[in-house]
Amino acid sequence: MMELNKYLNESQDPKTVEKVLKKINELLTRNENVEYVAVQKKPAVNFSPDSVALTNKRIIFCRPKTFGLSMDFQDFLWKEIADCHIKEGIIGATFTAKKVKGGGIISMDYLPKSQARLLYRYAQEREEEMDEYRRQRELENSRARAGGGITVNTLNDKKQETEKQNDPLENLKKIKAIVRTGFNKSGRI
Repeated sequence: MMELNKYLNESQDPKTVEKVLKKINELLTRNENVEYVAVQKKPAVNFSPDSVALTNKRIIFCRPKTFGLSMDFQDFLWKEIADCHIKEGIIGATFTAKKVKGGGIISMDYLPKSQARLLYRYAQEREEEMDEYRRQRELENSRARAGGGITVNTLNDKKQETEKQNDPLENLKKIKAIVRTGFNKSGRI
């Protein structure tokens, strides 16, 4: 029960959160953790409210079916999400996520405003991370298309080149080569 309290900071329904976490924990991949769970609160009686769970790797929309006996999960990796928004209304807020490819939109309404704000804040943090990830990928792809390889560490190459230029023996070899070519051009050997 102690772990459950971590997710009950914004007046979420404990029974719903417990039920959702139990099912979601079975879906998590290695090193994936649930960060936040928001639970829908409709003005009418709702025995099986929908919920949104945010993990460090994806967004999972949980929609109970057949009076809560089954559950429909829709999940999206953070790298698939282009943008997240909230729209606050009189009764609650709507959380919306827009996909990168195809521009599809998925949303959940009737979320308590405080929960929607936390969803939004967390989603914005993940969006920033994914923007940087996409930017790095685009740079790597651009380099690959241009025919350039990925340079990992050029510091040692520059250091060796500088040492080679300052090496007296190398300088003598260069001077000797220049003198030799100068004599060959003038006709002397």
